[in-house]
Amino acid sequence: MKPPVSVGLIGSKFVSTIHAESLRACAQARLTAVASPTPGNAERLARRFDIPLVFTDYHDLLARPDIDMVVVGVPNDLHCQVVVDAAAAGKHVVIEKPLCLNLAEADRMIAACRNAGVKLMYAEELCFAPKYVRLKQLLDSGALGRPTLIKQSEKHDGPHAAHFWDVKRSGGGVTMDMGCHAIEFFRWMLGRPPIRSVYAQMNTQVHGDKTRGDDNALLIIEFANGVIGLAEESWTKPGGMDDRAEVYGSGGVAYADLLHGNAIETYSVSGYDYAVEKAGSTRGWSFTIYEEAWNYGFHHEMAHFVDCVQNDKPPTVTGEDGRAVLEVIFAAYESARTGRKVELPFPTTAQRPIDLWQPEP
Repeated sequence: MKPPVSVGLIGSKFVSTIHAESLRACAQARLTAVASPTPGNAERLARRFDIPLVFTDYHDLLARPDIDMVVVGVPNDLHCQVVVDAAAAGKHVVIEKPLCLNLAEADRMIAACRNAGVKLMYAEELCFAPKYVRLKQLLDSGALGRPTLIKQSEKHDGPHAAHFWDVKRSGGGVTMDMGCHAIEFFRWMLGRPPIRSVYAQMNTQVHGDKTRGDDNALLIIEFANGVIGLAEESWTKPGGMDDRAEVYGSGGVAYADLLHGNAIETYSVSGYDYAVEKAGSTRGWSFTIYEEAWNYGFHHEMAHFVDCVQNDKPPTVTGEDGRAVLEVIFAAYESARTGRKVELPFPTTAQRPIDLWQPEP
């Protein structure tokens, strides 16, 4: 039997907590270390998940020869350098979405991992969510006929951390934060055909006091095989998370509600502790989600990436997929600026997607 894969976490807040929970459920993974520069954060995560090693500088974690793979859950503007450093240290990398801030960074990250002979794995959990995996099986089996339209929507009332609102750090608003899910979901569902064009409408309706980024967005994505993808993303929906997909075909239709079918409908006057470190007020009506990380596919995602490292398999979702998603995001912000459909490929030297739509004053 092969030894377990030793994993280090770079980052210690909300998403790293989900990573730790998911990796702890994987028999082939061993959580070895966590790194965070914020005093006390790494220690708290380590205590909760019995992680033996704690660092304030991620370079010290990367210097450990006993760590095989790192999972990176840090703000978007730090993704590129952390991945390049991890590759130089010979570590396989799982990087949270979105891949990075721009296409030049994406190319640098992909090249660094390729040259170092390590895997760059893009953490798009919707490709592993059990209900969506079953939805894809229905489509692939022919049960729905030839696909014609795919919809995906994700909505809540705004991000849980300050760096999401700061477009210099995040690169954009809700399209960057959650539109990336829909884009890769469409690509994965359809077998990743080329994308012909993107049309997008964006605005800032509710959170203009916090960000100049978009808090509502609609994206229409036209694939080379004629299928249309419609993404609806929002930071303005109260009452908790909503994540749904629909697939229409020549021979059927299927609807998948990722969370509400597994939730407890709840009314609370004062609210409850579900929303700690997360988006969403729990006062009034909300949906208390059971086993959220499992329903979202994080357990399956981390188990897959661990298996790829342990048995030298190609990952289902790669850095190249993350780059393809990022190119669509840039095209979407350009479309929102011009009011026109934007064709792909869309080469750009813009530093952030938001700069194409709302240049810095």
